This record gives sequence, C-alpha cells and structure tokens, in this order.
Amino acid sequence: MTGKVTSEAPADGPEENASELAKGPAEPLEEVAASGSPREEQAPVPTTTNPAPPSEDVPSAPLLLTVENVSDSSVTVSWEPPERLGRPGLQGYLLELRREGASEWVPVNARPMMVTQQTMRNLALGDKFFLRVAAVSPAGAGPPAVLDQPVHIRETIEVPKIRVPRHLRQTYICQVGESVNLQIPFQGTPKPQVSWTHNGHAVDSQRVSVRTGQQDSILFIRSAQRSDSGCYELAVRLGSLEVKAAINILVTEKPGPPSSIKLLDVWGCNAALQWTPPQDTGNMELLGYTVQKADRKTEQWFTVLERYHPTTCTISDLVVGNSYSFRVFSENLCGLSASAAVTKELVHIQKAEIIAKLKGFVERDFSEAPSFTQPLADHTYTPGYSTQLFCSVRASPKPKIVWMKNKVSIEGDPKYRALSEQGVCTLEIRKPSAFDSGVYTCQATNALGEASVHCRLEVKASATH
Repeated sequence: MTGKVTSEAPADGPEENASELAKGPAEPLEEVAASGSPREEQAPVPTTTNPAPPSEDVPSAPLLLTVENVSDSSVTVSWEPPERLGRPGLQGYLLELRREGASEWVPVNARPMMVTQQTMRNLALGDKFFLRVAAVSPAGAGPPAVLDQPVHIRETIEVPKIRVPRHLRQTYICQVGESVNLQIPFQGTPKPQVSWTHNGHAVDSQRVSVRTGQQDSILFIRSAQRSDSGCYELAVRLGSLEVKAAINILVTEKPGPPSSIKLLDVWGCNAALQWTPPQDTGNMELLGYTVQKADRKTEQWFTVLERYHPTTCTISDLVVGNSYSFRVFSENLCGLSASAAVTKELVHIQKAEIIAKLKGFVERDFSEAPSFTQPLADHTYTPGYSTQLFCSVRASPKPKIVWMKNKVSIEGDPKYRALSEQGVCTLEIRKPSAFDSGVYTCQATNALGEASVHCRLEVKASATH
C-alpha cells in the first residue's frame, strides 16, 4: 500500500515520542528505536524468553529514500516498499529523525503508518537533521534506510516579479483634480525592498503616497496636477536580484482658447475667418476647433464646424441683411476650452443690387415623334408567378400605346394589364404559363409618327419531383 501523510515536527528530546511509540502493536520497533539509549527504569528483557525472530519474518530496508521538497517550514520525503515484506506481512513504516549534533533518533510518527510519503511541518528555520525510515512487521522492525545527507531548513527565495495590470501597460490618462490610485502586484520571498521614482528621482512625499504590503504596492495621488505627469518606475529588489516596471501617467485639462481671431474677407453670403492655436493645449493634442456663429437679431449661438483642424475657414449660407459675430473654441479629450476667441467687429451681409434684364420671349415648339428611351428586355420566368414588362417612351403630344403578342394586339384580354404613366409603359401578365411565351411588342403612336420595341418572353415549366 502507498499513500501520503503529514506530521508535526517532533520535540527536541526523544523521551516523549519514545513513550508514545511504546503504545500499539509495534513493540519490537520500540526496542530498535531506543537501542543505544535504554531507560534506567526499564527492566532488561531476558534473552531466553524473547529469541530473535527469523530473518524471513522481518522486512528488508525500504528502497529509494528521497527528499521530495524542502520549504522554509516543512520537508517531504518518499520511499519505495522493501524487496522483502516478511512472512507475517507489513504493518507500516516508522520515520525517525536525528538532529545534527545529537546521537538519538526521535520517532516522527508514534505508530507505523502504511504510507510511502510523509511531510513534516512546523519546522524552524536553521534546523538541520538526518532522516531514516524502517519497515515494521508483527515480528519486528527491519533495518532502516538512511538519507546520505542531512536536511537543512532554510528560507525559500522566490525571484521577484512585477505583474503590471493590463490597463497600466499604456499611458494612464486622468484630469487635473482627479485622484490617482495605482495598485501594482508583485512577488518575491522573503519580502523584497520596494521603491518608487518619478522621472528618475525619488517621489515627492508631499504629493504622492506609497503603501507597500506583502504582495502589492499602491501609489496614491489625492488631487493630480499637471506636474504629476511623467514616468513612475517601480523597483522590487531582493538581494542582488532586481526587477523594474515603468508606468506613464498623463494629467490633462481643458485647453485654452485660440490666441486671436480675425475676419479675412466678406463676399456675398460668405465670410472667411482665421485664428491662431492656443498657447496651452491642456497637456495633450487638440482634437480640433469648434466654430460658432450668432446673428445680431437673436443673439443665439449655432455651431457651424466641429473638430475642425485647420486654422482658417469659410462660413457660407449667411442670410442677406443680417449681421453676424463668430467665435472659436479649442477642444481636446477633456472637452471644449472654458472661453472662446470672438470676432471684435460684426459682419454685415449686404443686399446686392438686382438689375432685371428682360429678353424677348421666344415660344418653343416641344412637339416630337415617339422615341423609346428605354427598350424592352428579354425575360425568362417560371409559371405561376405574375410578371411585368417595362419600357420608356418620349413623345409630344402624348402617344397612344398598343401592346402586341406575336404581332397580334392583346388589348382587352383580361390576362394582361397595360399601364402608361409619365412615359413609363408597363405590361403586367397575370400568372403566365408556357402558352404565354412569345415576342411582345410595345407600339407608341402620335400625330408626328410611331415607334415600337420588342422583347422575347420565355416561360419555362418548373421542375417536378
């Protein structure tokens, strides 16, 4: 049988564990574990009453005793069953330790346990000891398997790492007056030294608060200012090992208004404006400019252009007789500038003088013979579905439209419906069959002449299954 078990570390002295080992069925094991240090109060065992068990009844030593894992407070060992289990069978295994400098072996488990892996916990840093394990049968304990090297409990060193959150891998943007709260997880054992720098210098403790725990470091700015922008670098150091992570912060605000604005020209119903970019862009690129107009009568502002990038523009469709003012805002991601650049003078849209020039009226004759501007097109249809034929004709006066099938007029046939509206001629065929296949003609006639167009209509029988 194989299995795993967890044990507490035994006390420094062997007496208490040895007394517990005396309880239970493995009494021969007690003698093996306590040999070399017999208790004074224990009476000697007569050799005549307890002869040594035959070698076939005692199991051999366990195989491949190995240390699986060592941490700063525990150790895990494993082994393989012995080659010979003994004729009475195997009761379990007994694990013992001997601290460095001591001569006695102390049992880890009070009774034999049927496991081949055992973990000892609650060990102290700096402990150094040897381990051995013996197989136990009802006839007694076999020879132990002993580790070649002592086990040393040392502090575990974990390489420092910084895990920057995904949203902080790009520039972190906030507005003036907002709080900045960045939580950066890190790893490292024992606890590493953590430090922050701003643009290569130590952070200003008057403006920036840093709180570092066991697994993360928090950088906090209560009310961000534009001077807080820059590169913040987190350094995690553990001895000679060091890892760094950079976080860029950009503190922005609304831009200032354009520096100046002037009227370039006015002509007709148009006005041309020009302005200069703002001196303060709010610590980020501009998205453009918003241009507005207001007439003197209503004094209400209306947006003409939004997120307009050039610094010159022409405003059209101004109303004749009105007077206008214009203003321009700057815009970035934080919004429009708090104020705008406004034109100083009003723009007056003058009424242009209209001089009527009369010309003699010449009457035009619009009469013309029929001509088709859109001919009929050949079609193929499936029976059972109504279809339509279309063509367009131009003529003055309005022509007479006659539809024919295979050169025979179909006027009055209830299967057909002819329509003509504003020169568009339509022939509707209600649920055509194979009998309706043929050549269709649309003929237009008026006093000045006639014209006709043709098309072929083919109605195919649908496939049957």
